[in-house]
Amino acid sequence: MKKNLALPRRTFLKAAAGFAGASLFGGLSFKAFAQASALAPADRCFVFAYFSGGWDVLLSLDPRDPASFTPERISETRILPGYSLLSTDPSFPVDVVTPTEKPGVGPSKIQFGPAIGRMADHYDLAAVVRGINMATVAHDVGFRYFLTGKEPNGSAARGSSTAVEIVGQMKPNVPVPNIAYNIESYNDRYPGYANALRVSGANDLLVTLSPSPTAIDSEIEKQLIDLNGRPVTCEADLYNSRGLLTKYQDARAQMRTVLDAQLDKNFRFEDSTSDTPEMRAEKAALRTRFGLRPEGPNDTRNSAAARAALVAVALKKGVSQCVSMNITGGLDTHFGTQVTHATNQRLGWNALADLVTDLRNTPHPGGGHFMDHTTVLVFSEFSRTPLINASGGRDHHITNSCLLLGAGIRHNLVYGRSGDVGLSAGVIDHDTGLPDPDGFQILPDHVIATVLASAGLDYSITRVAPLKGLLA
Repeated sequence: MKKNLALPRRTFLKAAAGFAGASLFGGLSFKAFAQASALAPADRCFVFAYFSGGWDVLLSLDPRDPASFTPERISETRILPGYSLLSTDPSFPVDVVTPTEKPGVGPSKIQFGPAIGRMADHYDLAAVVRGINMATVAHDVGFRYFLTGKEPNGSAARGSSTAVEIVGQMKPNVPVPNIAYNIESYNDRYPGYANALRVSGANDLLVTLSPSPTAIDSEIEKQLIDLNGRPVTCEADLYNSRGLLTKYQDARAQMRTVLDAQLDKNFRFEDSTSDTPEMRAEKAALRTRFGLRPEGPNDTRNSAAARAALVAVALKKGVSQCVSMNITGGLDTHFGTQVTHATNQRLGWNALADLVTDLRNTPHPGGGHFMDHTTVLVFSEFSRTPLINASGGRDHHITNSCLLLGAGIRHNLVYGRSGDVGLSAGVIDHDTGLPDPDGFQILPDHVIATVLASAGLDYSITRVAPLKGLLA
């Protein structure tokens, strides 16, 4: 018997693109979601922020005192901070940054580099991990290593992204558990509910979540629609032997529920004629908090600030549990670009600082504030060489750092160390984070195991133990 499986064009494509394969809502049935009067934030949230291109850690997470690491000592230290080269832009300090002490918190135990910007204000929620051995200076390899906590095969990722692993284990009761904004995502062992909704920009997210019709231009998309609209024959049944078209059909109803909820309105930061007065006021406050403007460096769609605002809305409105994003780029700078590199880093750090400020000032329905329920990992694929090259820039370097903030992590802490000669990866005691000649180096595997352990999740996929000295 022939059946017609035709779906409305746009709904089918949305389901096929991001959600086909299983329940969209993790542990929440789409019927229950449809009947819910309001979305509830996940009890535990995660943010993965990527600085694209390989950052100079001397400018942010692993600084050196320029008074000690001078040009005259280069042959001895193999490190040149180069902070004096930032003096052409008076907005940058030309020394190591020690955060201003917060009342009731105590002094900062973390020092930062000149590009850290407003993020230094959150030292009391932060742990800096230094001296990470990336085992590579290849962009794709280092990037995918940090995404999954597993060293790639060649340049091919192994295993699931950490966000997928988290959603796969926790099955949060939110409509779109996992968003990947201009960043890769992998799922090697969980049903479709753990898949990331991958978008390359804010407009993609709006199109995906919006119920309004959108034209289809891609020939591949047209072929998908054509395939889905054909009557089922024996040949079609063969193609559906693994249930692909059936899964698309099932996903249609789930996607319809998401569209009917009009979640896209939460992410349209500009005022709309359909907005209620309350929504207009809320958007105006958000634009002020993140410094958003209709156009310019902090535009309301795709700037670093807008991406940070998107994360805040996704978590606070109960739309998502995990958001991974490429927060800033332009860091693969090999030529005379110390100010440019520092400027691009600072854009990302300031945007993240505003996100943390917003989350730590917003009450969470489970008690406390959102940063009490949110873990943030900030990373890049590797760092830059501690010496400036003949072209006035820095090349790729194997020793890296990362930043952890929020729930499940010890705060106001430096864990691990890089060497004072050539910024080499240190050997440390994993329980304390202190240098130990009989200890071990830190790998991205250990960082990802620590993120999972911070939420009480199974970290055995990393095949290493978490860094105990980092766990709250």
